[in-house]
Amino acid sequence: MGLARWRPLLLDIGVAALALAATLAILAARGFGTPAPAARHLDVLGVALAVVSAAPLAFRRRQPAVAYTISSLATLALLRLGYPLDAPVSTIIAAYAMAVAYSGELWMRRWPALTGVTLFVPAVAVTYASIGVDVWDIATELLAWMAVFAGVWVAGDRNRLRGLRLAEMEAYARRLEADAERERHLVAAHERTRIARDLHDSAGHAINVILVQAGAARLLQERNPSGARQAIETIEAVARDTIGDLDRLVRALRGNDGDIPADPGALDDLITRHRISGLAITADLPGSAAPLPRSVAWAAYRILQEALTNAARHGRGSADVAVRFHDHQVEIKVANPVASAALADTGGHGIIGMRERATLLGGTLDVGVAQGTFRLHAVLPHGGG
Repeated sequence: MGLARWRPLLLDIGVAALALAATLAILAARGFGTPAPAARHLDVLGVALAVVSAAPLAFRRRQPAVAYTISSLATLALLRLGYPLDAPVSTIIAAYAMAVAYSGELWMRRWPALTGVTLFVPAVAVTYASIGVDVWDIATELLAWMAVFAGVWVAGDRNRLRGLRLAEMEAYARRLEADAERERHLVAAHERTRIARDLHDSAGHAINVILVQAGAARLLQERNPSGARQAIETIEAVARDTIGDLDRLVRALRGNDGDIPADPGALDDLITRHRISGLAITADLPGSAAPLPRSVAWAAYRILQEALTNAARHGRGSADVAVRFHDHQVEIKVANPVASAALADTGGHGIIGMRERATLLGGTLDVGVAQGTFRLHAVLPHGGG
C-alpha cells in the first residue's frame, strides 16, 4: 500500500534523473557532431543550470506550468551562456506534461499553455541572436525543434484523450458490475419471498395435520390407546419436520442466502407433464425412496422443474434425467443439447434460484456447457440414514 502510494513520485524523480543525465551528457560532449569552437565547456555553472532545468520534472504532474516555466528558463540560460545544448530534453518533457494537463481545459487555460510551448523556439532564436549567432545558419535546427514541440503537444493531447476513454470504460464496467450485482440481489430477494410463501403453505399443512391428529388422540386415548399413541407419534414426527424447516428458513433469511421450499411434488408427474408438452425425456428414477425432509424433497422438485423448463426453452427438444436418493443426500443430473452456449448462461435467473435452494441445504449446484450439451449436477444433503 505504501509503495503504491509513492510509486508516481518515484517515477517522476526517475524521469527527472534521466533527463538530467541526458542533458549533462550532451553538454559534456559539447553537442552533437563536431563541437563548435566557441562552445562552452561544461563547468559547475553548467551543471547547476542543468539541474535547475531537470529538477522541476519531479513535480510536473502537480504543477506542470511551474515545471515548464523553470525548465524553459534554465534551458534559455544555458543557451545564452554559450553551452552547446543541442537537445532541450528537460523542456521537451515539461512541454509534454503541459499538453497532458491543459490541452483539454477551457480556452482561458489552454491557450496560455499552448502559447508558452509555442513561443519557446522563437525565444531560443532570440537568445542565439543575442550572442551573435546568425539565426539563418541554424534555421534547420530551429525548425526541427518546432516540429518536436508541436509533436509533443499533439502526443500529450492524444494521451489525455486516451486516459479519458480508459476512465470512461472503467466507470462503465463498474456500472455494469454494480447493475449485475443489484440484479442478482433482486432475484435472490424474489426467490426468498417465494420460498417464504412455500414454507407458509407447508407449515399450514403441518399444523392442520397436527390439529387433526391431536383431536384423534384425545378421542381415542381411553377406548383405543394404541391408536392414540400412533396419533401422538405422527404429531411428533410432523412437528419435528416443521421445526427443521422453520429453522432453515430463519437461518436463510438472516444470512441473506439459501432457501426453504415446501410442498414437494411427484417427480414422475413432473416429467410426464413435460413429455406431454413435447420434450423427449429419458428418465432414470428410483422405483421408491425413503421419506425425505420436506425442504429437501421440494428443493429437488423445484430444481428438476427449472432444469426441464430451461431444456424446453433453450434446448433442442430432449433431455436426460437421473435422480438418485442416497442415504444422506439426493443427487440430480440433467443433460440436454443446446443450440448456443450463450443460451445456457450460468448467471441466469433460474440458475440463481436453483443455486439458492441448494446452498441453503448445504448442497452444491454445478452447471456448464461442454460440446454443445448443457449439464446440471445438484447434490442436496439431508439427515436421513
